[in-house]
Amino acid sequence: MTNPKSLFVALCFALLAVYPLVSGSYGIDLVSKIMIFAVLALSLELLVGSTGLVCFGQAAFFGIGAYAAVLLSPEGEAAALWWVLPASVLAAALFALLMGALSLRTKGVYFIMVTLAFAQMAYYIVHDTPLGGGTDGIYLYVKPVLALGGATLIDLDRPMLFYAFTWACLLGVFGFLALLLRSRFGRALAGIKVNEQRMRATGFSTYPYKLAAFVISGGIAGLAGFLFGVKDGFVNPELMSWHMSGAVLIMIILGGLGHLRGALIGAFAFALLQEFFKSEAIFGAFAKHWHLGLGLTIIASVALLPRGLVGVPQQLRERLEGRLTGARRADGSRA
Repeated sequence: MTNPKSLFVALCFALLAVYPLVSGSYGIDLVSKIMIFAVLALSLELLVGSTGLVCFGQAAFFGIGAYAAVLLSPEGEAAALWWVLPASVLAAALFALLMGALSLRTKGVYFIMVTLAFAQMAYYIVHDTPLGGGTDGIYLYVKPVLALGGATLIDLDRPMLFYAFTWACLLGVFGFLALLLRSRFGRALAGIKVNEQRMRATGFSTYPYKLAAFVISGGIAGLAGFLFGVKDGFVNPELMSWHMSGAVLIMIILGGLGHLRGALIGAFAFALLQEFFKSEAIFGAFAKHWHLGLGLTIIASVALLPRGLVGVPQQLRERLEGRLTGARRADGSRA
């Protein structure tokens, strides 16, 4: 029997695959951006939802991937996709290795503060130095291509090809993490999340597992950053700000911690709520205060949906079963 959760994920990816056939340029651009944030949300889900490490520095990996994509591309000509993409992911992963090697020696709120400090350090390096163009940021004038024998196979300057490439990256990341979490490595991460001391008592050295998860998460966030930098052809220091880290954390909480599909749902829900509250056609002049509407909606969601959006079916089922049980008891008492 097919797992309903797997069917749901397969349906989501199938709908994303055919979406460009029924949408215009604005819709394709918007969903491309949301899929990039879904990749970023999946990277943080590996740490927070699967390992129990609340990292507040995910924006640093995201920004490093984006800046690497632009800085490694030669000015005035297209970079080769086959090397600039891995190089961007590697740059983010190396910074994650440095951050993780030091921050993972702390716990709790101290871990959160150390990761935030590293992220802010990366932010001010590109903000206050000419390396990343300062506050103005830098532009990517010619986007990377994948060519073979003089024939261009992938040109990321074409919106439809970029959409397909982003979809493939999202599918690849989701599949990779699904396999990883089902492996012995993933079960070790789940054990660390539940009780790290017990894992150590059973003979596991938890530090290498957490560091490996941290580096993998950083590399995936770097992939998202690469896609974001190429999509807009422009990067600035705001990609590394703590606001970005907070937004991604909200995405996975909104979707439901501990579920990969929750990261997907949360990324789409957060982005679509932003678009909704920013709409002047719906809210008029109040649209400039969209943060207020978004914040109130998120507060209501957390209060009413403690398991996130992914837990709504189970929550409804439990309420229905509770009502049915109450009705049976009432009928029994009458009899």
